[in-house]
Amino acid sequence: MTDTPDPDRLERLEAALLTMPRLRREIFLAVRLDAMTYEEVARITGLSVRAVERQMVRAIAHIGYHLRHGEASPPRRWWRK
Repeated sequence: MTDTPDPDRLERLEAALLTMPRLRREIFLAVRLDAMTYEEVARITGLSVRAVERQMVRAIAHIGYHLRHGEASPPRRWWRK
């Protein structure tokens, strides 16, 4: 098995990141790329830790939907169905 990423999947990931709200994207990237804790992100953004957790759940769901369905935008509150 190779570690070469699938270019199509990377494009869909980038598209998903670009279509999510700015703050949600920044929170996701801070946690996943910068390895910040939810507490650190909460302190920097002025949000509660619970709000950061909710934003991460929504970001992960948004990315998952985008990776499965391509360019389609998820319907509002689709993850709660």
